[in-house]
Amino acid sequence: MMTFIDFVEWLGEAPVSMLMGAATGITFGVAAQRSRFCLRAATVEFARRKLGPSVAVWLLTFSTAVVWVQAANLSGLINVQDARMMAVAGSWSGAIIGGLMFGVGMVLARGCSGRLLVLAATGNLRSVVSGLIFAVVAQMTIGGWLSPLRDWIAALWVTPGGRNIDLLAALHLPDYAGLALGVVTAFLALEISRRNKIGASRLIFASGVGFSVALGWTLTSALARISFEPMPIESATFTGPSAHTLMYFLDRNAVLEFDIGLVPGVFIGAFLSSILAKEFTFQGFEGEANMRRAMTGAAMMGFGGMLAGGCAIGAGVTASSIFTGTAWVALTSFWIGGMIADWLIDQPHATWRPRAATTASAEMASASSPD
Repeated sequence: MMTFIDFVEWLGEAPVSMLMGAATGITFGVAAQRSRFCLRAATVEFARRKLGPSVAVWLLTFSTAVVWVQAANLSGLINVQDARMMAVAGSWSGAIIGGLMFGVGMVLARGCSGRLLVLAATGNLRSVVSGLIFAVVAQMTIGGWLSPLRDWIAALWVTPGGRNIDLLAALHLPDYAGLALGVVTAFLALEISRRNKIGASRLIFASGVGFSVALGWTLTSALARISFEPMPIESATFTGPSAHTLMYFLDRNAVLEFDIGLVPGVFIGAFLSSILAKEFTFQGFEGEANMRRAMTGAAMMGFGGMLAGGCAIGAGVTASSIFTGTAWVALTSFWIGGMIADWLIDQPHATWRPRAATTASAEMASASSPD
């Protein structure tokens, strides 16, 4: 019987890493499509003083990721100190400014970057356009015209010692504290779910989104342990991978890696899930104003996500599940930015101009919808 080491030697480390990304992405895509996981929808509910189904789904996803990742860390399946997000210096200034930009952008674009990718796979053409703009701006922020601005903002306030901050260690908490927090959050999520009468199927798939994050960490950890070259472990995130995937199809010299499997995997998983559920349908922009709004939001997310060190998934769930210091700051900023945008942009129209012209009303109703 072929062992894992034999399989890696036969296929090669890079293709195996790509397949691991695909497995993580397919799991995420199916679960996110069925659960309608979206940080943007959760922040809008919270801004409107509701602990509704979107908040419950987000909390269950987050808590599931924390529980699985921390349990894997305690059991030795992964070592969070080897994670790419932990092994490099973090930027407090980037997490704050980029996180606020990303939060505002996801409200304008009607979905975070991960949600846009899932919606694009279900026939949502406005998400296709927004997702492409997001990827292009992210690539410009990595090594293009926007990279000097990103570097300048990120350098304003960085973590000391060339590494990010492990919050559990910094707060002198026991090793099991992260797992305990995850369990408590899960109970809170289930209570909110009960009050909102969310079905078991949606809850299972919401947990599946969190499980996909733990799956990515575990798979890349297994590969890193047998790799001939140092290989930092990683998991689901969409800002950098979206840019890398775009460049992979534009540059013949690009190499296979985890990211190249992740993004197509999410698309495939969400597409198949929508087909099986008979939810695949083509949708477009409702008007010029809505298109401008979505494009602006996508650009803000592309720059803000790279500056913050990750998107709503990358920083908000994946890096936060290993208690990376700047990721928790970025996550807080996502929520604040999203709520501020809803307060200043969407709520005034809904409250002060309920009898506006038909076209404007339709656009604002569309802008405030979960998708």
